[in-house]
Amino acid sequence: MDNTAMRAWAEIDLTALRANVTALRACAPGAGLMAVVKADAYGHGMVPCARAALEAGATWLGTATPEEALALRAAGVGGRLLCWLWTPGGPWRAAVEADIDVTVSALWALREVCAAAREAGRTARVQLKADTGLGRNGCQPADWPELTAAARAAETDGLIKVTGIWSHFSCADEPGHPSIAAELAAFHTALAVAAAAGLDPEVRHMANSPGTLTLPESHFDLVRPGVALYGISPVPQVGGPADFGLRPVMTLAARLASVKRVPGGHGVSYGHHYVTPGETTLALVPLGYADGVPRHASGSGPVLVAGKWRTVAGRVAMDQFVVDLGGDAAQPGDEAVLFGPGDRGEPTAEDWALAAGTIAYEIVTRIGTRVPRVYVDNGRRVPGE
Repeated sequence: MDNTAMRAWAEIDLTALRANVTALRACAPGAGLMAVVKADAYGHGMVPCARAALEAGATWLGTATPEEALALRAAGVGGRLLCWLWTPGGPWRAAVEADIDVTVSALWALREVCAAAREAGRTARVQLKADTGLGRNGCQPADWPELTAAARAAETDGLIKVTGIWSHFSCADEPGHPSIAAELAAFHTALAVAAAAGLDPEVRHMANSPGTLTLPESHFDLVRPGVALYGISPVPQVGGPADFGLRPVMTLAARLASVKRVPGGHGVSYGHHYVTPGETTLALVPLGYADGVPRHASGSGPVLVAGKWRTVAGRVAMDQFVVDLGGDAAQPGDEAVLFGPGDRGEPTAEDWALAAGTIAYEIVTRIGTRVPRVYVDNGRRVPGE
């Protein structure tokens, strides 16, 4: 594959993604798998990743926003599809007509989806979300009996079918945290209340990536891996991707835009937070915070250039940053690898997360649209759509 004409690119390994789906399915053999492809598949490209996940045996797809779900349908992606982040006045009817399962966490949302079902002249597929302790979306336990009873009444009227009941962990990425057992118990209670209201959902689900990997008691009928799908460990303190049979899917690289000798005492980038200790060679990497490179990693972000790990010299700018090569040589056009699987000695997204004081989820998700995605399958470049 020839990327020599590209300033920068994010290579997306669809073979690795499919293998990750297989590994995650093996972690929860008694459950289906929802591949979460929200946020443009965590920056990897929603449509190609959704298709690859389905090919590998994912039984559902998951998005946050209805716009994401509708974009999948517009691209011709079929199968079961859930979206969960709704606001009043959202495109409920379009979602109902596109056979998208919609999440309801409150009576206002139930009213809106019922109205959309009447307008569309078809039954809406609805999943009820319980707040079992996370405190974000989801229905509070005090309001849950009323919501489940109202949902059952809407079912009886033929307006909706409750296809699922679900929740989300707050601290599953901290194995052993006391909230985990409490939230599982709260979910079991929510299921019992729903059953008492007469609801019989197709799927019950709670496990995110860390739940899928470390909490078999949370698997229920369906697991919802997100970041693990893309080969990033959600519990790096427990193990890296390889420990769970996963492989990072994204490699971020660029071509050096400049290589030059400078004297000692030369300031580098805004604010001169880095000054060369002696005569040296500086190389310019044409990626910056407008592309998603964290400015917080100024002075600490790792990059593989000329066969060695280097560190960002000085501040990350909007479009570029500098590395000090010391006595090593390089040429404009040489490859700089910010992160990847680590096979070639390059840093990983987790290394960048440590450098920036964040999580690897953010590192891959923030890579912007100025960086083209290049898709490979079995080592060969393939179309992205």
